[in-house]
Formats: sequence, C-alpha cells, structure tokens
Amino acid sequence: MTPAETLADFERAEFTDNGITHHYFRRGSGPAVIVIPEIPGLTPKVADFARRVSDAGATVLVPSLFGVDGADPVPAGLTDLPRVGGLMVRSLGKVCVSREFTVFATGQSSPVVTWLRALARHAHAECGGPGVGAIGMCVSGGFALAMAVDETMIAPVLSQPSLPLGITPGRRHNIDISPSELTTVKARCAKGLQVMGARFEGDRLVPSSRFQFLREQLGDAFIGVDLPAESANPAALIPPHSVVTEHLIDEPGQPTRDTLDEIIDFFRRKLELR
Repeated sequence: MTPAETLADFERAEFTDNGITHHYFRRGSGPAVIVIPEIPGLTPKVADFARRVSDAGATVLVPSLFGVDGADPVPAGLTDLPRVGGLMVRSLGKVCVSREFTVFATGQSSPVVTWLRALARHAHAECGGPGVGAIGMCVSGGFALAMAVDETMIAPVLSQPSLPLGITPGRRHNIDISPSELTTVKARCAKGLQVMGARFEGDRLVPSSRFQFLREQLGDAFIGVDLPAESANPAALIPPHSVVTEHLIDEPGQPTRDTLDEIIDFFRRKLELR
C-alpha cells in the first residue's frame, strides 16, 4: 500500500497554536485520545494501533511531527539489520537537531509539548467527554506525562519512553519533564490521576531506572508494565522496544497483546468510552 492508502480512513487537518502549525490525522468519534508516533513517524503499525483506539469508542488524533506519514519504515524485502538500524538512526538524527525536541537534557520538557497540550484542549472542546487521553511512544513517550499538567489530560500512557537518552546514570534515572511540571503532575496523582507505562526488560533506550524514578515520584499512581524481552515479536528487525507496534504479537494470551488491551481498557475506563 502507498502511504496515502495506509491513511485513507483518516481525515487530515491542521492545528495552530502560538504561531506553530502541525497537521494531524483524525479518526472515529467520542472522547479524544492523542496518539503521538514513535521514530520514524506515523507508520502503518502506528496507524493500526490508532484504529484500535478509535474502534474502542474514541476520537483519535495522530499528530505528524516527523517522518513520512503512512510510510513503512522497512522497505519491502529489506531484512538487513544494519540497514534498518541506519534508517532509524537517520530519523532520530532529524529529531535531535529539531528545536521542538529536547533529546539529551534532563529536567526539561520538549517545546513541542506546549503545542500538544493546546491540541488536547482543542480536541476536548470539540469531542467532549470527561477529558482527554494520550499515548507517547519512544522519543515521544514522556510527552503524555508532561501533557498531564493540564486538567483535561486524564489518561496519560508512556510507551517505551526513551528521553532523555540514557548516556549517564542521571539521565537514565529521569524522564523528560521539568521539575515544576513534575510537581504539578504529582499533585494531580495525589488527587487520583493515574499514569500508565510499558517497556521491555533489557531495553537500553528505556532503562529500568526510568520506571524506578516514575515509581518513586508518582507512587501507586504509576501503573508500570515491564515485559520480558522474549515476549517481543521475533520477526521485528530491531531489538525489543516498540510495545504496541513493531514488537506486538497480535494474538490473545501474548504479553504484548495483553498490554495493548490493558492500555485500551485504561482509555476506556478513564474516558468513559462506549
């Protein structure tokens, strides 16, 4: 399928906040869930996950922040791991030089989160419901946490949150949110907000100390899922990382499928999806 065919059942729209414009893809009806793509972008498998959320009764908005919308990250017939890794590295390199993303620094949220918060408020005003949900993946994994400073965000999910890149122990025992924003989120957690997270054990991009940090900061409000590495789809060409997309084994009883179902149930309960 062409990228356009992959996204044929989504509507394309634009949203501008404070002079910054990004387009996004929309599908479904009901309370809003923001699905923020992983590296290298809005792939067919990210689109498949978004469809599952919309089919559960949500309006899904998938912002386009990098990459080619609808494009498969692995060209047909490509099975060479180094070449696949090279494609992913090039995509990450573009994110690293973007002013909208904070990749290495600790104690900071990426500037693009401000736009995402505004998009969530806009979606809530349009779609109604008790609030908005969001899931970030990989480099966007922590964005859903930083979005939770707004009262409208009531169902944040962090799937394999990979920032800041864990090149030092301090960066591994941390996540990309500013101290003041974290204080706000902690106060909301004390009043009932819950935050869900998922990762594979042994994932170097999402060290166990990152989830330890979240448990220390958020207490029982953090629902962390640590999946065994051997539960990842062995057909994927990269090491276990992408919980609900590249490494999903879409069969009942599989740990990754169970986790995907738990995430959708989290949205269903928090947003009162029908």
